[in-house]
Amino acid sequence: MILAALVGVSLVVTVAIDRAALPELGRNAPMSLQQKRAVVRPLVSTTTQCIARRVSADPRFADASDAGNVNDLIVDSVPSCLDAVRTMIDTYDRLFGAGTGETFFIGPYLDALPAEVHKLVKER
Repeated sequence: MILAALVGVSLVVTVAIDRAALPELGRNAPMSLQQKRAVVRPLVSTTTQCIARRVSADPRFADASDAGNVNDLIVDSVPSCLDAVRTMIDTYDRLFGAGTGETFFIGPYLDALPAEVHKLVKER
């Protein structure tokens, strides 16, 4: 449920990336895997923080948190964070190849997202 809903929502809006913010892209020397991951890391963090903020601000959060299930709140928060989601996916595509951003999003990112949201919400 969470996967299908998030993928559907993530495809609704596309966002252009400010190439000046990522000067390594499209320049002379190819980037190493470590450099690519360094570019993506803050985008993943920004996206996750946006989702965690929306989840914790949701009036249903206390009940959902007590029940140990915030997945529906995560799904509901994605439209508010769509710019960050699209930027993360688009940058991943530019760095690692077409289609890799969506694969990352619906795979490793969504797998880790509930735990990361719980972690960030507890820190507040």
